[in-house]
Amino acid sequence: MKSKTFPRLTCLAVLLLCTQSIHAYAQSNQAPNNQKALSMEHDEIHATINMNNSAVGAGDMEEVLATFEPNGVLVGQPGMPAMGTPALREAFAQFMAINPKITVTNHDVIQTGDIALHSSTWTMSGKTPDGSLIEQNGFSVVVLRKQPDGRWLMVIDNPFGDHLVHKK
Repeated sequence: MKSKTFPRLTCLAVLLLCTQSIHAYAQSNQAPNNQKALSMEHDEIHATINMNNSAVGAGDMEEVLATFEPNGVLVGQPGMPAMGTPALREAFAQFMAINPKITVTNHDVIQTGDIALHSSTWTMSGKTPDGSLIEQNGFSVVVLRKQPDGRWLMVIDNPFGDHLVHKK
């Protein structure tokens, strides 16, 4: 009597190989679409950051606040978070008093679903009320969440993301 094991194993091996080939083909055909969609999401995230920086430079408080969730947090100084619209308004009013010009020099986005982490290096220049020049640079860490309407809004903005590196 002939063994039935070998033909069954052969069929199983062929089935597994075909399944892997189909899965690999499907992944390769989806990858460009997924990459394109992810790239578009990252562009929208960068647009939110740029809109915030431009609005700060222009002194447009309502536009600044429009880039945050209502309970958003800004770390105006290390260890001093401002949470919620009234506190954000106060923190940004003080910051806008120096007429800051912010430039993002490098940036990166890590995203999973509706949460994104935007990190960047930045430079800023401005003037104190007495006319003294202020120049700073740093590393910013921003957490954003995609809203039901598709917009990306900031949940946490920490422009001092590197402060622990400089702490002694």
